[in-house]
Amino acid sequence: MQLTQRNSHFVGALLASATVAAASAAPTVWADDYADARADLVSAYQAEDFSAMRVAAQASLNARPEYPGALFNKAFAEALDSDADAAMETLGRLIEKQIDYGVENIEAFAELKEHPVWDSYLANIAAINQRIGEADVAVQFDRPDFIPEGIAVAEGGGVILGSIRHGQLLVEALGSDELVIGPAGHWSVFGMRFDGRDGLWFASSRVPQYVGISDRSAYMAGLFRLDLETLEISERARLPVVEGDQVLGDLVIADDESIYTTDSIDGPVYRYSITDGEYSTLVPKGVFGSPQGLALDVAGDYLYVADYIGGLYRVRLADAGVEKVTVPDATSDYGIDGLYRHGNRLIAIQNGIQPHRVVAMSLSDDGTAIESAEILAMNLPEFDEPTLGTVVGDEFYFVANSHWNRFDEDNNLPEDLTGPIVLEIKL
Repeated sequence: MQLTQRNSHFVGALLASATVAAASAAPTVWADDYADARADLVSAYQAEDFSAMRVAAQASLNARPEYPGALFNKAFAEALDSDADAAMETLGRLIEKQIDYGVENIEAFAELKEHPVWDSYLANIAAINQRIGEADVAVQFDRPDFIPEGIAVAEGGGVILGSIRHGQLLVEALGSDELVIGPAGHWSVFGMRFDGRDGLWFASSRVPQYVGISDRSAYMAGLFRLDLETLEISERARLPVVEGDQVLGDLVIADDESIYTTDSIDGPVYRYSITDGEYSTLVPKGVFGSPQGLALDVAGDYLYVADYIGGLYRVRLADAGVEKVTVPDATSDYGIDGLYRHGNRLIAIQNGIQPHRVVAMSLSDDGTAIESAEILAMNLPEFDEPTLGTVVGDEFYFVANSHWNRFDEDNNLPEDLTGPIVLEIKL
């Protein structure tokens, strides 16, 4: 979802086209270190003290190891400091992760065009921006005003989508017409999961992109259950209001008793008791910067959490212990929106790095590390900020065109949008 934690984290926007994200919302020690270093970076840039800028860029990278935005900032500072060799080496680390920030179009990097490896760099960039993978169009809806985010797909066929714009649920079942269910006490619809009892739970939040909401003070959030037989909302579980913004962006159902859900703005991970109808805090505010996608391990003992600005973690459900998942240097675990499990692989939708992609990450036997990663889909023509998905057997379905990137600063949308496209990848 494209909220305050969903922007790029590099300083180039101070002079040109890149986007600067607000680091102040990330509350942990390492995030504070990153925010402090990044503030120093901006100050040094404004003072044209490029040597100091390099020091700050390295400090920000130390705070968030291998963070793509920090790598870009490092290369940016090195280029401004006329150290072409260092800048090209740093850009090579982004190439290794198959990440492109459009460096060739940024004036500050113009001197690099005389470097001996520049042509090789451009060739690598061209390769990164080639199509990877195949995906079939499972369904496309002729509803350009329906801005999709959440998705559920029944094993026997049929797709349910949730709208962030109008809070609607779009139901497409085999042999029947499309049915649109309007808001019934809920707001924008985010992640959703079937509960195995003829119900569909979904996370909903009242965000500025929701029609009729014009200020951030209107944020509200909760979990809701759609009864699939009556197509009515059977349960409403409003998240207790705290000071600050709250957005429940995704959820995973552990069993008949528990749902885990992430607050991507305020930071906590919650457990919701289906039987008691109460929320409890699994991971408190201050541990994650922007937790989003969730996936349970095979045994159900651990919860994998994708922190959009912090990378991939797992939480031990027995005592809420948190540990960072180790990731190879050639793989980036930042910018993950949707996260799902297929066997011993995590399927991730990454829209926080460029180009956007769907990645399969193979876990180690003990689940503490990513041993390898494979890009399943990247640069597909249907992509317009893919967001969430679902695994059904050996198929992965996902929203290809959420249009989050099309909202302007006033949360308006252009009129030339395509209707929702659901893509299918064979796993």
